[in-house]
Amino acid sequence: MPGIVLRPDDNFDAAYRRFKKQVDRNLIVTEARARRFHETETEKRKKFKIASRKKMLKRLYMMRRYESRL
Repeated sequence: MPGIVLRPDDNFDAAYRRFKKQVDRNLIVTEARARRFHETETEKRKKFKIASRKKMLKRLYMMRRYESRL
């Protein structure tokens, strides 16, 4: 769990910035969003397939773009 120790010379903005950095490093917000709604195995597989297809199409696009320069 993130937490910061306030120094006597710290102002609120600096302390808040350090706290936000710790939260980002620990992926707390990302995990909370992921756990917000239950996702079934079918939905996970579907998202995975969509993502893999998207990656493949992007790779193909980049390859064709590179070949056209030659």
